[in-house]
Amino acid sequence: MLFTKASEYALLSLILISQKSSPVDVDTISNELKISKSFLAKILQNLAKEQILKSYKVANGGFALQADPQNISIKTIIECAEKREVSVFECSTSADGCPSAKASSCQIWLMFTGLQNKVDEMLDAIKLSDIIKK
Repeated sequence: MLFTKASEYALLSLILISQKSSPVDVDTISNELKISKSFLAKILQNLAKEQILKSYKVANGGFALQADPQNISIKTIIECAEKREVSVFECSTSADGCPSAKASSCQIWLMFTGLQNKVDEMLDAIKLSDIIKK
């Protein structure tokens, strides 16, 4: 499970926020993207905890980008939204973590680990700035 709604909403929210000149509140984002406000608020709070967003708690508060979009990888965004590492398969990413203790002789583990490494590299290389429409 690589992308869930949380990942999708995080990316869409960050794009919207990046296109605004002032902080954007949860209500506005929720209405514009037609996303559940409570679900969206949790995602945005996770992004703020990781210093991708800055949260403004004043009367006209909201969220604004804190980090430079050129320095925010898609992998980081997904991991913040999902609150776990990106994973393309359910198997362990390390031989030591294999539930059946057979990773070293598992014929598919090496293939999936290689795939995971390529996905990680690709998602690290794509930055938020690459997907923001100017």
